[in-house]
Amino acid sequence: MTEYRTPYPVRVNASLDAPSRWLWLVKWLLLIPHFVVLIFLWVAFWVVGVIAFFAILFTGRYPLSLFDFNVGVMRWSWRVHYYGYGANGTDHYPPFTLAEVPEYPAHLDVSYPERLSRGLIFVKWFLAIPHYLVLAIFVGGGLWLTTRAGENDTAWDNGWSAGGGLVGLLVLIAAIVLLFTGRYPTPIYDFVLGMDRWALRVAAYTALMTDRYPPFRLDQGGTDPGSVPAQPIGPPPAGTPEAVPPASVPPGR
Repeated sequence: MTEYRTPYPVRVNASLDAPSRWLWLVKWLLLIPHFVVLIFLWVAFWVVGVIAFFAILFTGRYPLSLFDFNVGVMRWSWRVHYYGYGANGTDHYPPFTLAEVPEYPAHLDVSYPERLSRGLIFVKWFLAIPHYLVLAIFVGGGLWLTTRAGENDTAWDNGWSAGGGLVGLLVLIAAIVLLFTGRYPTPIYDFVLGMDRWALRVAAYTALMTDRYPPFRLDQGGTDPGSVPAQPIGPPPAGTPEAVPPASVPPGR
């Protein structure tokens, strides 16, 4: 039997959009309006998270309107992060909206869960500790949601900051190369996107948006594996329908 890798419900996509040689030098200034708005948005994210905690506890469901709002906050933050020093992948100024913007080169989506575990909401912060250790190296104080339980396991401390750790160092190296050559090194870009994607998966998990434990897997590049049909792990047995070469499958299937 062919084993299939199920796509993770948090999908992070991006495309390298020809950043200029020098604009990264002043993006910190250009992003100040976004930083101001994001302060209020993340306060709201925290409040919504507390409400969602109790909603899941009593109903097993994350209210859809609250879920969409918090996904929007993460999406907004990801676009700012991608424009700024978490990737420097575009010079297109991030839009001021929680909604998905198809023409923008950075995208984030989280599949809405119909049901969530009541028990896991108490321990997700603890289960994610191994990921925190990895992310402490990857992004330091950067793009990830730090979540810890309060005294009664119902208080959550959620934080957003602009980047650091290995991600920040690699983006700085890429920016210097870009300054002198006009080209963004593709290997660095792919690796940075993989680390950002890992961080956002953990952020969604600890924010109670999914019960699927984040994989310890660095999916590099701008295309999230969750955005394409699940692919088999290893070759399928001979003579089975899965053994048909991909080229023989009609487009759109």
